[in-house]
Amino acid sequence: MQMAATTTTVNGREITMSRLLNAPAALVWEALTKAEHLVQWWGPDGFTTTSNELSVSKGGSWRFMMHGPDGRDYPNKIIFLEIDAPHKLVYQHSGDEDTEPVNFHVTITLQAEGNGTRLVMHSIFASAEELERLNREYGAIEGGKQHISRLSIYVDSLLLNEKV
Repeated sequence: MQMAATTTTVNGREITMSRLLNAPAALVWEALTKAEHLVQWWGPDGFTTTSNELSVSKGGSWRFMMHGPDGRDYPNKIIFLEIDAPHKLVYQHSGDEDTEPVNFHVTITLQAEGNGTRLVMHSIFASAEELERLNREYGAIEGGKQHISRLSIYVDSLLLNEKV
């Protein structure tokens, strides 16, 4: 089945990205919440990820290091606020003193659509100016599109491996 590209809407301090994935919600959920999967696809093109600690539970966190294609390491922390498997994942990307200065709120929803799953990722930043800064310094919008594309490619590979 041919999947559509990620659609993106930017409105002030918010970004909404949506993509139809060729996988059931349960598999997409696994890819979003298990360290062994996250390290295979997380981040924009050219990045790799090392998971240091992961507790997908309300109030739990994920500490991870993104390794950029330029050799720079980017420490990150996510705090999970709401978990409704396999439909909704809400988290705060924390800009703690020992992480990158990037702080935003994300709601990911998964909805069955045909034979696939519609993923919608809604991110809210402190202000439109902060979103503009993160886009300028980190390529937040394009990076988000690449991030979801990598997830799509990864879940496709999991489906192919199941059929072998």
